[in-house]
Amino acid sequence: MDPRLTKAPSAVAEVDHGLEHDVVIAELGFRAAAMAHEVGTVGGIVTIADGTGRVLAQWGDEGTRAVAAEANLARWFCWSEAATGTNGMGTALMSHTPVLVRGAEHWCQAFHDWTCAGVAIRDVITRKPIAVLNVSCWRSELPGTVATWLGNAATMTQRILRRRAKDDGGELMAAFNHSRSGSSAPLAAVDPAGRVVLADDIAGVLLGIPGSTPAPDPAVRWKPELPEFIQAAKYAADQAARNPDWAGSTQIYTRLTNEPTPISFRPVFLSGHLVGNVVSFGVSDGDPLPRAGEDVPSRAQPRRIVAARENRTVLLRTPEVSFAQSDGNDVWLSTDEGLLRSASLGLDRLEAELTESGFLRVHRQYVVNLSRVRGVERRDKGELVLVMDGPAETMVPVSRRNAPTVRRALEI
Repeated sequence: MDPRLTKAPSAVAEVDHGLEHDVVIAELGFRAAAMAHEVGTVGGIVTIADGTGRVLAQWGDEGTRAVAAEANLARWFCWSEAATGTNGMGTALMSHTPVLVRGAEHWCQAFHDWTCAGVAIRDVITRKPIAVLNVSCWRSELPGTVATWLGNAATMTQRILRRRAKDDGGELMAAFNHSRSGSSAPLAAVDPAGRVVLADDIAGVLLGIPGSTPAPDPAVRWKPELPEFIQAAKYAADQAARNPDWAGSTQIYTRLTNEPTPISFRPVFLSGHLVGNVVSFGVSDGDPLPRAGEDVPSRAQPRRIVAARENRTVLLRTPEVSFAQSDGNDVWLSTDEGLLRSASLGLDRLEAELTESGFLRVHRQYVVNLSRVRGVERRDKGELVLVMDGPAETMVPVSRRNAPTVRRALEI
């Protein structure tokens, strides 16, 4: 990114989101319009952008909007980090917490007169950004109420998404019961992130989760201890979202056998909106999913891991992080810059963000970057310990239940 960039580029014309995202954006528009007068009285503007950083609407002080237009901080221009560097909207889309970008913290010199605060609204299932709400001031400070207002707007909008997700979970359970009546194969109903809403007793054993225990609420859905299964479920959801008639199959290693087990995916829709898949075990039906090493259509992956050092936000590339360790509600990152606190709240959330970037849960307290594992030690009672690279050669324990997954991932 050229720091001498003076204007944001035009956004792409294609719309790559579903109707449910429009509901969220409309809700944000209602809240932004209500805040516009207060922000405008101090020369500020309120902006909404979609999950790609494309600006959709703007309110506030007319003079500031005119200055913003000179830098293309206006509708139909793109303010993602990839397009314009560090800025309130783009950096918020990369973060799971609200962000504040002041003056020279903007990557491009032409934007150093701006102070911006943004918060992203994320899908409660996939954790992908849907939209971002941003307040900007030119050559002045933001109103003192901005942080509270942004937080409340995000909280209220996320409640709408959680209610919708719970309804989606109920639809998945209904689809599971319908499939159960016509099939003797073990079954599980999974959401687009690979979390299980309901599995029968046999599928529960295969996945390492409780069987016949419904979990429609997205906050308590079951996470299988099988990264291959989660990856396949995410791929299946991507394919079904593009083609409602799609069905697919693959093979995975389960917790009970050293031989791969065939599984098939059938998508479930509610009012034209994909809510997940019903998975049949021991059945091979539909298009084959790519196997490890084959080309998989690209999907959004975390390019940065957000951490904090005192009052500064630190943006890390994934290779710079060796492992993450939980300490109560805090998560600490072992990085090339030392120990940093993660911006993600909880190790489960960080794991979900990094699963497709070469990170693996090896213990209830540890997620490791597999590319940073230098060696493996076997202790007297058969326990595995990972030796991480770096001068300290830090030892990371592997729990017994995760040991088979770790062995497969490291091919040992």
